[in-house]
Amino acid sequence: MITLYGNEFSSPSNKVRYVANALGIEYEYKHVDLMGGANKTESYLKLNPSGKVPVIQDGDFTLFESNAIIRYLARKVSSSLYPQDLKRGALVDQWMDFASLHVAQAVGRVFFNRVAYKFLNAEVDPRSLSDGLQFLQRFLPVLEGALAKSAFLAGPELSLADFSLLAGLDQAEVAGIELEVYPALSQWRKELIAKDFYQKCFSSYAAMLHALTQKAS
Repeated sequence: MITLYGNEFSSPSNKVRYVANALGIEYEYKHVDLMGGANKTESYLKLNPSGKVPVIQDGDFTLFESNAIIRYLARKVSSSLYPQDLKRGALVDQWMDFASLHVAQAVGRVFFNRVAYKFLNAEVDPRSLSDGLQFLQRFLPVLEGALAKSAFLAGPELSLADFSLLAGLDQAEVAGIELEVYPALSQWRKELIAKDFYQKCFSSYAAMLHALTQKAS
């Protein structure tokens, strides 16, 4: 059985969980206490020298970086979520990269500077916050345009690109990012959040975060 090391705060970790659930791949989930420094121990750094989550172990094979992991999982079971056709696969890669590099990173900047800094005893970086908001203002309309034309990000069928974007937007509500102004994007997201692969993790990221913070307090 695959072992998945992750943390519920981590959108990349949740991305891997969504994909594994959708593919019906059984896995043992091991929570990595980032606040407690579990990701900095010698044993964990042997799994991922960057000390980040997620990481998977499949027998004697270890893999980190969430996009690499979900590609591996899809290939492992020959799933159509990652098409073998050259051009269709390239489109999935294109939108996976777009979601990860342009959207998830921007959401992460806003989330850190509006929410996460409180838990990490860190300082707000106004420049990073401003950049994140500007990036979203630039790139969210691109997603809206794509989803206004097709049911899913890379075309008419669900793909890994959708999982990458879905996880990347999980922190939007708690970070105060308005998505309602993008109707096609909002509808696409609403439908995917209602799916079993997502609900097996939590009803929503905002609800999960609220429950964890209430427990901590």
